[in-house]
Amino acid sequence: MDTGQGPSRRTFLGGAAALGIATKLNALEAATKPSMPNIVYINSHDTGRYIQPYGHEIPTPHLQQLASEGVIFHNAFSVAPTCSPSRSGLLTGQCPHQNGMLGLVNHGWKLSDYNKHLVHTLKAAGYVTAQAGVQHVAPHPEMIGYDHILTPTTPEHPRNVNQSAKVAAPAAAKFIQSRPQQPFFLEVGFFETHRPYPAPTPADKAAHITPPSHIADIPITREDMASFHASARIMDDGVGQVLDALEQMGFADNTLIISTTDHGISFPEAKCSLADAGWCVSLIMRGPREFKPGTACDAMISHLDVFPTLCEYIGIEKPGWLEGKSFLPVLRGEKKEINEEIFAEVSYHAAYEPKRAVRTARWKYIKRFDGRTTPVCANADPGPTKTYWLDNGWTTQPEAEEKLFDLVFDPDERNNLASNPASRAVLNEMRGRLHNWMTRTNDPILKGPIALVEGAKTVDPDNPGRDWSVTRAAQVPTY
Repeated sequence: MDTGQGPSRRTFLGGAAALGIATKLNALEAATKPSMPNIVYINSHDTGRYIQPYGHEIPTPHLQQLASEGVIFHNAFSVAPTCSPSRSGLLTGQCPHQNGMLGLVNHGWKLSDYNKHLVHTLKAAGYVTAQAGVQHVAPHPEMIGYDHILTPTTPEHPRNVNQSAKVAAPAAAKFIQSRPQQPFFLEVGFFETHRPYPAPTPADKAAHITPPSHIADIPITREDMASFHASARIMDDGVGQVLDALEQMGFADNTLIISTTDHGISFPEAKCSLADAGWCVSLIMRGPREFKPGTACDAMISHLDVFPTLCEYIGIEKPGWLEGKSFLPVLRGEKKEINEEIFAEVSYHAAYEPKRAVRTARWKYIKRFDGRTTPVCANADPGPTKTYWLDNGWTTQPEAEEKLFDLVFDPDERNNLASNPASRAVLNEMRGRLHNWMTRTNDPILKGPIALVEGAKTVDPDNPGRDWSVTRAAQVPTY
């Protein structure tokens, strides 16, 4: 009988027994449930797909080993061919004009909400988080929300030193060797292969090296590419140190490794270009379950798809703001594709150069929004190949407002079909795809030129940018 005085002793004891049984069952379930995998996100700077696993004779044996033990993605793309916007897309799951990163963080741009960074979703799921080397989405790494900053930079220890693989990789290895007692998310970012490149090593013989296919094969460009090889060696050595630490500490079998880069190689008409050479990226993943050793994925993948894939992989609900899709169904053989179309954008790099692109399996459409008819050469990093192009009249080369390319018959994107009457139907379709995406994602360029945010800087788009003084003049203090 209910006396209003609370449960009887018998009811209480029965409830306590049931609670005890339930607690034991929960403990048993936790004990038998596979532990959440560690996640190691390794990213390089300006590498594109110029590594050994993609068929290039570039000295990256550790990445070659990683590819042989995991999945290599042959059709992966970033959301931007520029540094901070690209990284912001992968780490927030939103395109740059949605997340606020419309330019470089070292030129004054920031994420509009750092709580959308992947690290916060993983922390809420029980991960301890750490970051080493390059991050490039915040003026100070402490702003992001990592539990541990492994390579803190200060004015006395500048970021271009602490972000090298020579520093970041040992710091990451030391963290792994500390044996974290809970699942960990470790971001390891390498300055390499960003310009300026180191001098070629004796093994990097320019006479036996070929520059990217859209660059003239001459002594200047071969020597430039030899220097890239030297930078890639440093980057790959860093990858090897991280892989070795995981193996030595017994974490390798329960760790998902994500190896990628931010965008294309730092040569003219690659980095900061919306040609495939600008936003095609390496993507290699190794881990338990779906990531079968030695396999290749040819589905068209965007960096936007990494965040939702991780959520599904570790069994958590994905945040509502994510734009991408999980590609685990592709790896399981349930689907051939997850994306009918993917998108990329540029607003600010060193200079303002607003342009957008949509890509399908067959077609690429690019639209400029600045009215220019010549290149913004300031947005290409200084180097010997750029100097060669400038000396031969790059600043006066024509630029079209619209470009349309048939990627089946013109994968190098040299034959612009936008003015071809036979391509009118495809052009209108691709225009519509791009406009619908820009409207759905509230792209500010639809309302006119994008203004600088407070504190941000830019350079004159007509400045050819022959040396680093041009871009450094637009930098704001970061560390």
